[in-house]
Amino acid sequence: MTIFEKVNNALGNSLKSKQSERVLTLRAVISAKKDKEIEKRTQENKEVTDEDMISILNKMLKQRKESVEMYLKANRQDLVDKENNEIKIIEEFLPQQLSSDEVEKICSEAISAVGASSIKDMGKVMQSLKEKYLGQMDFSLAGKILKEKLQG
Repeated sequence: MTIFEKVNNALGNSLKSKQSERVLTLRAVISAKKDKEIEKRTQENKEVTDEDMISILNKMLKQRKESVEMYLKANRQDLVDKENNEIKIIEEFLPQQLSSDEVEKICSEAISAVGASSIKDMGKVMQSLKEKYLGQMDFSLAGKILKEKLQG
């Protein structure tokens, strides 16, 4: 079952059980998918793939995490709770995330595999990580780890 099918099924179940906040979040995911479909109309591959859905969900997660930070600074705990709830819902549809220890180990392996020796090679390493671990890895964390290892 594709990620989108899972989202659609969850939306149906949430509508039946009258979980209004969950319904709103799932509808936002579906809306983002439709935006992606419109964007891809002019491309050869018009189908929205699971990789596209992972990208959409990660973008939505990033937006919500940024909102949480702003709401914390503004002392708006009600909005922080709402955003955190949406984050949990979105994360349900993403592949299992790698731990920070796993990310560090994978970064070290990727540096060796690519033959990176300086910060100039960081783009090559990130590219190889994105090809293998899209949706499973926090790439901002990977970026910090790579900077430390490649500058050392």
